[in-house]
Amino acid sequence: MNSVRATNRRPRRVSRPRPVQPERNNGEGDEEAPAAAAAEMAIEESGPGAQNSPYQLRRKTLLPKRTAAATATASACPSKSPMEGTSTSSTEAFGHRAKRARVSGKSHDLPAAPAEQYLQQKLPDEVVLKIFSYLLEQDLCQAACVCKRFSQLANDPILWKRLYMEVFEYTRPMMHPEPGRFYQVNPEEHEHPNPWKESFQQLYKGAHVKPGFAEHFYSNPGRYKGRENMLYYDTIEDALGGVQEAHFDGLIFVHSGIYTDEWIYIESPITMIGAAPGKVADKVVIENTRDSTFVFMEGSEDAYVGYMTIKFNPDDKSAQHHNAHHCLEITVNCSPNIDHCIIRSTCTVGSAVCVSGQGACPTIKHCNISDCENVGLYITDHAQGIYEDNEISNNALAGIWVKNHGNPIIRRNHIHHGRDVGVFTFDHGMGYFENCNIHRNRIAGFEVKAYANPTVVRCEIHHGQTGGIYVHEKGRGQFIENKIYANNFAGVWITSNSDPTIRGNAIFNGNQGGVYIFGDGRGLIESNDIYGNALAGIQIRTNSCPIVRHNKIHDGQHGGIYVHEKGQGVIEENEVYSNTLAGVWVTTGSTPVLRKNRIHSGKQVGVYFYDNGHGVLEDNDIYNHMYSGVQIRTGSNPKIRRNKIWGGQNGGILVYNSGLGFIEDNEIFDNAMAGVWIKTDSNPTLRRNKIHDGRDGGICIFNGGRGLLEENDIFRNAQAGVLISTNSHPILRKNRIFDGFAAGIEITNHATATLEGNQIFNNRFGGLFLASGVNVTMKDNKILNNQDAIEKAVSRGQCLYKISSYTSYPMHDFYR
Repeated sequence: MNSVRATNRRPRRVSRPRPVQPERNNGEGDEEAPAAAAAEMAIEESGPGAQNSPYQLRRKTLLPKRTAAATATASACPSKSPMEGTSTSSTEAFGHRAKRARVSGKSHDLPAAPAEQYLQQKLPDEVVLKIFSYLLEQDLCQAACVCKRFSQLANDPILWKRLYMEVFEYTRPMMHPEPGRFYQVNPEEHEHPNPWKESFQQLYKGAHVKPGFAEHFYSNPGRYKGRENMLYYDTIEDALGGVQEAHFDGLIFVHSGIYTDEWIYIESPITMIGAAPGKVADKVVIENTRDSTFVFMEGSEDAYVGYMTIKFNPDDKSAQHHNAHHCLEITVNCSPNIDHCIIRSTCTVGSAVCVSGQGACPTIKHCNISDCENVGLYITDHAQGIYEDNEISNNALAGIWVKNHGNPIIRRNHIHHGRDVGVFTFDHGMGYFENCNIHRNRIAGFEVKAYANPTVVRCEIHHGQTGGIYVHEKGRGQFIENKIYANNFAGVWITSNSDPTIRGNAIFNGNQGGVYIFGDGRGLIESNDIYGNALAGIQIRTNSCPIVRHNKIHDGQHGGIYVHEKGQGVIEENEVYSNTLAGVWVTTGSTPVLRKNRIHSGKQVGVYFYDNGHGVLEDNDIYNHMYSGVQIRTGSNPKIRRNKIWGGQNGGILVYNSGLGFIEDNEIFDNAMAGVWIKTDSNPTLRRNKIHDGRDGGICIFNGGRGLLEENDIFRNAQAGVLISTNSHPILRKNRIFDGFAAGIEITNHATATLEGNQIFNNRFGGLFLASGVNVTMKDNKILNNQDAIEKAVSRGQCLYKISSYTSYPMHDFYR
């Protein structure tokens, strides 16, 4: 709300004329009544021989002197509070009993009269407490100045609790140690010996809004003698009009009741707090049906409103008449404190709390903003503020909206069961959200849209009926060290050119995926722990290009990382392990870069390229998978460089069903089956790889497999270094195949091959084994120091090798 509208609606100041204060009774009879009653009790107990009794009253000749001494003592006592001097004083400060002054003169040497001794020393505590129970607070403080015993009895917590509840109604002491701070305490646990008196002192000067009581208070001056500093009003508007009273320090107590359709415009630093027994906020209800219930305007810096229910309940719920009305409206250049309030709005538009404008910077704590038919908390137009420990739930629209450069600090809020999104930041909205619990909202727990850039730290975002975090339409934001779990859809959605930072989060147990990036989404996904999700830990699709690094992606019920539909991205230095399906899937025209990852211990494949999946796989450790470390199929053509691939139960790399790929400079070892399998019309290129110590063969090419094998070192494998079979036709050029535990190269089942410049040596069962009918084109190969030899025949310029058995001449060197 802008200030122009507020000015036009400025309320009339209905300053209820304060009733004329009654003149004080200057006689001392009223003040000495309790003492006189005690004296009469002493005379009655003394019996007929009163003149000889130690409890007899002082002689009249001594009374003036003693009265003078008492008067001198009272005048010597320093005055600290309005309740410590005479009961008729209205200017002295509330405090503790002062020491009695030493009195000079003859009266000082007189012995204490028997009645005085009886009153001060002999009268039972129960009787003294009964007498004190008829005193008001100032008289009780004055009685505490008489002697040490009276001081102890006058500070009895039960006496002060009775007085306290009569004035303030609280069933627990409300402490007010500093401006803008109120809290209730348990008397038994508080460090102060008498918290009722301590709270009375802190709250003493104030105005009270107590409908129907003001007339009674001012028409019975004798009954409330000594409470002249307390003001009573029937309405909040009258109390706000009384802020000009000279002795009024801006503290207004609103007592139990329902206050309807008062115009409460606050433009001064007043303090307004509910006063009621039990749950205070439930008993003090302020409601408006026509206009905003509270409006804070410029000049209300450091104003305080607390411990009450604030409602906006229009008769007409439509948007036509109430689009600018709220329960709380906080405008430019004001920073009130809202504390322990219950806030409700039944209007279907706007918000329950609206904070708008430059310099609007409230502090809202311990409030309940729930069951509203619109937005719960709306922060916009460069407004800021601190919002802590609030309960925000079951609102028809977002629990919190932040828009148009609004930049609040929101800590430890409980935002849940919303009928829309939990928190919605959009149109350049910002904000710092810390340690919030956001759950069970109908849409996302946290939504970021249209250049919004919030920071969300150490929050729990869970059990969303759709997703956890939804960033779209060029949204940004930093999501750091949050727990994101058990959401029905993805834990984090990033789409439509959005670019958030997702760092250090735990994203787990989602009913779908962990992080879902699609529709040209970007983002930095870094150092997260992503596990136990029903679908892929990270899914990248439709031209999205995030940076994914330093994450742990593990124990998923699906794959680890799934890149499809032309997905891209840089995926580096992650640990991907123990997933049910492939550690990384790359498919349908996708081209990610996977670099320096550890991909291991999967229940299927390590990295799976299929259906034209492309990309770069370099400098990774890929090991200990139940299937092969890498699979390439159906037109996929990745670049696989400088990886270590070992421990696969179904081989190191499997290329099949027309798979392609450039496989270069890798180390492939200790796999249960072949280090590289090439079959079914696949045609990869293998260069400069080291394929060794396999528990089966080095490279196995069969079922029409092709490929270019160039400059590879193939050694120490349990079976043939290269097996070529069943109509396959690879090209082997400049490879070194040595130290194998079987043949160097074995060609069978109508396969053909081109062998150029290879070195085949030190293999246990021969350098080259050829089945009958096999055609091999050879050029510049070295086959030496193998334990078995070969026969050769020359036909039409080709080398046609026919072999009838696998035993040949030992140590036969062949060079052509």
